Amino acid sequence: MKLVVGLGNPGTRYANTRHNVGFLAVEAFAKAHGISIEKKGYRSFFGKGTVDAVETFILEPQTFMNNSGEAVTAAVDRIGFKPADMLVVCDDVNLDVGIIRLRPHGSAGGHNGLSSIIECLADNSFARLRIGVGSPAAVELKEYVLADFKSGERKRVRETLDVCVDAIGVWVTDGIQNAMNRFNEKNPGRPA
Repeated sequence: MKLVVGLGNPGTRYANTRHNVGFLAVEAFAKAHGISIEKKGYRSFFGKGTVDAVETFILEPQTFMNNSGEAVTAAVDRIGFKPADMLVVCDDVNLDVGIIRLRPHGSAGGHNGLSSIIECLADNSFARLRIGVGSPAAVELKEYVLADFKSGERKRVRETLDVCVDAIGVWVTDGIQNAMNRFNEKNPGRPA
């Protein structure tokens, strides 16, 4: 079984913010595969289904970003996932809007949600899919990530979410290396 975790903040106030692009990506993936993520448990919304014969569990922590590790640990402990079977999908201010980056493991890179997961699991050997949201020019970082995308960015974000659906699917069925090979260079925001 594979675990796909989307990071974001709960509630309608944050629904379309830059910080919630992880939620948007896993919701698009779930919809594409007919998986409902409306069950409550593990301090999250979750759902499970089959993706090309692979049992797949999708989790949206409802603990707010900075405490995402509490929800992830609850699911990992109760269901028995190994970090190698987990992909965390989150925003990244170090990547331009429309750029994605898959990695097999690594540091939190300044992302509080990833920091919380690494701290709670005492392990950083899980894969991650980072989705570029751009960096703030003249506003505080917190204000920037908790703001909605600009109208001129929304089309690129939609295109990026479509690529994320495919990338998550490849990770589920063929692993992180194949997903990296296919999608780290295939980004709608990257010039042809």
